[in-house]
Amino acid sequence: MTTILDPSNERQPVERQLTPRTGLISGNVALLDISKPRGNVLLDRLEARLREMLPDININRYAKPTFTKPAPEDLRREIRQNNGFVIEALAD
Repeated sequence: MTTILDPSNERQPVERQLTPRTGLISGNVALLDISKPRGNVLLDRLEARLREMLPDININRYAKPTFTKPAPEDLRREIRQNNGFVIEALAD
């Protein structure tokens, strides 16, 4: 049983299912900084750990112009085209 916590404060949470996973990570991984304070600190540490644990993956860093709006379409397209995984960081 997996519990997914949803920070959106929905009164009736939307049913969600996890996407099937192979357990392997290969290819390119995108690290997306949404431009909240200290998000880059979190991503720096995460990148270092990923490089230690998975030395064969390629890590690409991206940043949204502002956390108050969705990522621009061209940025989303670039991330989608060049990466198999996305890790998005927010922090305060």
